[in-house]
Amino acid sequence: MEFLNAVLRFDFLQNALLAGVLGGLAAGLVGTWVVVRRTSSVAGAMAHCVLAGLGAARWLQEVHGVSWADPMLGATAAALIAAALIATSTRQSSEREDTLIAAIWAVGMAIGLLFIAGTPGYTEDLMSYLFGNILLVRGGELWLMALLDLVVIGVAVGWYAELQGICFDEEFARLRGLPVNRLALLLHTLTALTVVLLVSVVGIVLVIALLTLPAAVAGRFTRTLSGTMILAVVLSMIFTTSGLWVSFSFDLPAGATTIVLAGVAYLAARIIPRRA
Repeated sequence: MEFLNAVLRFDFLQNALLAGVLGGLAAGLVGTWVVVRRTSSVAGAMAHCVLAGLGAARWLQEVHGVSWADPMLGATAAALIAAALIATSTRQSSEREDTLIAAIWAVGMAIGLLFIAGTPGYTEDLMSYLFGNILLVRGGELWLMALLDLVVIGVAVGWYAELQGICFDEEFARLRGLPVNRLALLLHTLTALTVVLLVSVVGIVLVIALLTLPAAVAGRFTRTLSGTMILAVVLSMIFTTSGLWVSFSFDLPAGATTIVLAGVAYLAARIIPRRA
């Protein structure tokens, strides 16, 4: 009851609760594609490349006075660049896919750390970007989350059959004449945008868990892609909401609490026999 009363009284808690719901919707839908296609390492690389964009934007702001270089704008640019590099490089290069992803992952983090080291006072904000702070979500970010949700829902409904094809059998989809490369780039782009907006909820380090754990749990109780998506969305919203509640009640970090709850649910789901 104390948490409910606080939500009714404080705008920042209302924003945080809404951010968890909106972020959970995108995480559940996009996370299902990530889990089914087994591209969690790709999402992880995008998440860590976000640090490069954040660091570069804040460096431009603080050192060179570039006022329009908002950190979230830099994060979006870095994530989209990483998505494009991964989507094109894995198709055209003879290098192993996991090697390319690891390289992008590490270089993105390294670039971000270099910019952070060269920006006076920026290390004070580093923890909120690495581990998230849902209590600081602003109204503008909520609108962006709502817009992303609409885009993701539109893609999920409009291209459901095509995306299901490349998720379960990419080679067969290619033989059927589907534009596999463009569809894969679309999924990478949606994953990149989702990663950026979830950074404020759980942070760079933990965002990959919020993308994958609800979908992984849902996959153990459903047989269809659509069923997994719906259940993953519900679970994501439950995890973010309950994580905020538990963190408020016990004065704990909201992002880490959310992921721990999701992890406990995943371990419990592993014990229950998978549905035939």
